Amino acid sequence: MSSGKWNCAWWISSEDLQTIKIAILIVPLFVLTAIATAKTSHICRWSLVVNCYQRDTGADVPSPPTFNETGGFNVSKPSFNEPYVDETSEPHLLLEKTRKSNILEKTEIGLAQVRAAIREARNGNRTQDSDYVPLGPVYLNAKTFHRSYLEMEKQFKVFVYGEGEPRIFLNPPCKSIYSMEGNFMHAIERNDHFRTKDPEKAHVFFLPFTVVTGLRYGYERVSQDSSPQTNTVTDYVNVIAARYPYWNRSLGADHFTLACHDMCRGTSLSLSDPLKNSIRVLCNANTAEGFKPAKDVSFPEINLKTGSTNSFVGGPSASKRSVLAFFAGGVQGPIIPDLLKHWENKDEGIQVQKYLQEGISYHEMMRKSKFCLCPSGSEVASARVVEAIYSGCVPVLISEHYVPPFSDVLNWKSFSVQVSVKDIPNLKEILKSISPGQYMRMHGRVKQIRRHFEVHSPPKRFDVFHMILHSLWLKRLNFKIFNDQNVLSQ
Repeated sequence: MSSGKWNCAWWISSEDLQTIKIAILIVPLFVLTAIATAKTSHICRWSLVVNCYQRDTGADVPSPPTFNETGGFNVSKPSFNEPYVDETSEPHLLLEKTRKSNILEKTEIGLAQVRAAIREARNGNRTQDSDYVPLGPVYLNAKTFHRSYLEMEKQFKVFVYGEGEPRIFLNPPCKSIYSMEGNFMHAIERNDHFRTKDPEKAHVFFLPFTVVTGLRYGYERVSQDSSPQTNTVTDYVNVIAARYPYWNRSLGADHFTLACHDMCRGTSLSLSDPLKNSIRVLCNANTAEGFKPAKDVSFPEINLKTGSTNSFVGGPSASKRSVLAFFAGGVQGPIIPDLLKHWENKDEGIQVQKYLQEGISYHEMMRKSKFCLCPSGSEVASARVVEAIYSGCVPVLISEHYVPPFSDVLNWKSFSVQVSVKDIPNLKEILKSISPGQYMRMHGRVKQIRRHFEVHSPPKRFDVFHMILHSLWLKRLNFKIFNDQNVLSQ
């Protein structure tokens, strides 16, 4: 034994000593590895390991939300778009999830009460209103409409996403034939009553991209290639889905888009996967192109040349209209050429012209006419419908597969004439068969429903802005979003 410090290796060979040193180094590494493996889920939550939520066994991989057969969305399972987190092993995450689930549950209970109140209103007493009480056959059911409208005023909340720098999506025009995109978006941006900045309080979520503005950034006019615009919108939806939990919890069913440009159809169809559950608010409500009346909203196309409707709202009484029917417009789509073929300059009563003579006012002709012909153009929607309503002219809808605006509330048969394309040759006989008394009633009803199509800044009760919101409100009442209580109790 050496002198000085005690040497513990005096009784073993040098080879054994080397083996022990190696073991001392290796064993801690195994221990650390085991600990790291056991704590992988915690490391995942703090983003220290990339993609660690992709488990080895398929049984543990989270699956996307599924639509429940009872009519609600089962939102208890996380989406593939989100990292897997087992909230049950993190008390504060479970508490937060429970809190949000309770808010959602409270919201759905409130909507269930609204549904019951609307059903009761169908056969109950008429609700008093100091401003306006809907009456008459212009409504499918005036009592239920009024009650649902009042409930909307009390409860309905819209959350507007603000992503995008610069905010290129929120600068649409408030004039021209596509003006309703801009008018709605600007109105909801400035609205303190329906808009909420707390997404937990929202009933619906607005994806505020506008097709008109998108054309400036993502459409090649020469080649007519819209793929850049489609890609932009796809990226936008993906950002929303990744940044917020609200898209994934409902599969997008409580989210809505709004568009009046005819390219909105191509954009939305190309996004059929991410937007297939969302509410589409469209001017071109064409059932042959995927518009679903039970889910989507038809709203009017209004051509605001000056940004205001004051200059062409109103007209003479029914007895002072000397022209039976009127149409003037360029050749667009398949229906207008057929109309011109049969009636252009053929009959004094049916005044159909491609171009008006100099000095003759288009709106003055509408004011002189009993019926205004509103054929579909390049798309099913036509701004002539609202122009006819503004001037007190009974609209004659000549279209195929078109769902008129606010058809979930308004009884269009009571104040308009709907003619199929094959009956264009019989237009005069169809209009002549309407008795003077029936026409007088229809004219009065056009004046009655005009307030629902008027544009105001700021918006007024029951105007077009509020009617769009009310249609959204009804679509939101059509479904439930719920959580799996078994998951919350784990």
